[in-house]
Amino acid sequence: MTAFNEIKKSFLVSLWFMFLTFPIMVIKVNTVEQTIQWRWDRLVAVGIGSFFFSFAWRYMLRRKEAGARRAASGEGRELSGLQRLLQNPRFATPALAVIAVFALIYPFYFSMYQVNIMTTALIYVILGLGLNIVVGLAGLLDLGYVAFYAVGAYSYALLHIHFGLGFWLCLPIGAGLAMMFGIVLGFPVLRLRGDYLAIVTLGFGEIIRLVLENWNDFSYGPSGIANIPRPGLFGIHLTLHQSLIYIYFIMLAMVVFTIFVVRRLQNSRMGRAWIALREDEVACQATGIDKTRTKLSAFALGATWAGMGGVVFAAKTTFINPASFTIWESIMILCVVVLGGMGSILGVILGALILMLLPEYMRAFSEYRMLLFAAALVAMMVFRPNGIISAVRRNYEFEGTAEEEVA
Repeated sequence: MTAFNEIKKSFLVSLWFMFLTFPIMVIKVNTVEQTIQWRWDRLVAVGIGSFFFSFAWRYMLRRKEAGARRAASGEGRELSGLQRLLQNPRFATPALAVIAVFALIYPFYFSMYQVNIMTTALIYVILGLGLNIVVGLAGLLDLGYVAFYAVGAYSYALLHIHFGLGFWLCLPIGAGLAMMFGIVLGFPVLRLRGDYLAIVTLGFGEIIRLVLENWNDFSYGPSGIANIPRPGLFGIHLTLHQSLIYIYFIMLAMVVFTIFVVRRLQNSRMGRAWIALREDEVACQATGIDKTRTKLSAFALGATWAGMGGVVFAAKTTFINPASFTIWESIMILCVVVLGGMGSILGVILGALILMLLPEYMRAFSEYRMLLFAAALVAMMVFRPNGIISAVRRNYEFEGTAEEEVA
């Protein structure tokens, strides 16, 4: 009887989907020849797909409810199969070696287009890991993160135009200027949290973009800045293909460096202070943690990685304008963090690769690409609200004798 009810529910869902999508999927009007084409095969595909999708949806909902009941009964949340594999050294070490070899040989076996989009994905890995410090670890919702990205890009472009500085000198300068802007943003929002913090940071990002768009004497306005040089290699002349490969390896090294630094910060005293701030701001301050310094350090360090990503972005594209730093970029970077898993380094990396590479490889389904993309995000928010790879909560235990514990 249960199986019959499941089939009945799925059948009704498929009929409903076929009815809703009938005008879009079946009817095609040719206004030139004034004819109508009936595509019944698409209607059948929608019906079959929605029928099986309904089964899978209800199965995942039952699993989610069962996990919630186990957590409520005190059994705790179980690790997913992927998390158990990642914590197993016999799997994690060979997988890491394979990924490292693949990353090193990637630009020599794939086209310029593939290398270009992978470099863009690595830039978003940097940005995601930087925003993960602010949002994932410190719990500060920042919707103006793209402003620091713009500061880094325009730092390189303007310093090269006015002072003739090169990429390697502008990289730390751009990071330092972005850090300063992060501190400037941090001071006014020290007492804000939640939606109010998001609105203020959103306004800060828009202020930076509007200044860059309207201050023509400084930023060249909407026309942008062109002919930004790519990174140099000891004065050797590089072709376009060689430059893309060189920038790819620069980004690969920066990703490894970022992972190392963020991981060390996450396990440090400062990282534990960020996590305490995220969990309960009042309790964090009551335990003696300096809330001002903790928030400012999160904004400053998060902005630093955005500034470095902006410098590389300007060198990669050789042209920037304010249209490259809209609110949608901030939303996309935030989606990287939320989809991958707030507080999870590996989750953020995976989220950046999925959100940047999947739309490019789905160009064959250009008519439905954004629809599939939105459906995937909705499914993630329903079934895995903590992200693809959620951060594992660390437990700290006191190791000592019973007398020391009593004392």
